[in-house]
Amino acid sequence: MKISKLMFASATLLCCGAASADILWQDLSLTYLKGSNYRVGDPDRQVYTLEHVAGTSWGDSFMFLDHLRSDNGDRENYGEWAPRFSLGKLSGSSMEFGMVKDVLIATQIEMSNFQTNYLYGVGFDLALPAFKYTQLNLYRRQNENVDDSWQATLVWGLPFEIGGQQFVYDGFIDWASASSDQSAHMNFTSQLKWALHPLLGIQSKLYLGVEYAYWLNKFGIPNNPGFRTDESNLNLLVKWHF
Repeated sequence: MKISKLMFASATLLCCGAASADILWQDLSLTYLKGSNYRVGDPDRQVYTLEHVAGTSWGDSFMFLDHLRSDNGDRENYGEWAPRFSLGKLSGSSMEFGMVKDVLIATQIEMSNFQTNYLYGVGFDLALPAFKYTQLNLYRRQNENVDDSWQATLVWGLPFEIGGQQFVYDGFIDWASASSDQSAHMNFTSQLKWALHPLLGIQSKLYLGVEYAYWLNKFGIPNNPGFRTDESNLNLLVKWHF
């Protein structure tokens, strides 16, 4: 059994065993995206994303499921689950040093119509002024259909106000190394969201905004004049938190 599969089996057991552990906070949301500059497939797509994130007494968990609907009739589902296990919480000892708030065992599984990939490594929660959260995760990727590689992921969330209006700027940067059968690739995706719920007088958070995705060598496919895989893609965004 590959070490990644063993780690995910252990992670599942830990999560099940921690079912009675405290959920410190959680959030469930639904996002709608519409864009016309996608690469690798139909350029015109709509994406529906169901997303759940939680902080627990053992660490944190992030998962999402994308349903993509292309104008040419193609349909696709893609999901990720990323549980991380806090060494500080599990040991009862502080892991703080410098700008690092905590050190975590970082795991992730990627699931699509075509492949399942496992990631494992180390994560860091970082303390940066004004940011609600900042995370850096360093992974070994065990890929199903291509050679294994390495990945670094930076995640952030920055709330701010302009003229009394509430905004959120959040996103991630994924960088994955090259291997014998794929190019190094980078995905920078961020969302700029304007909070509508204070104006509408509702409790559930509702945002209107844009998502911008910038890919280099999307999916590890080298960009060339005959097949463009570098993507610069602006999407309309509506996000509702239940």
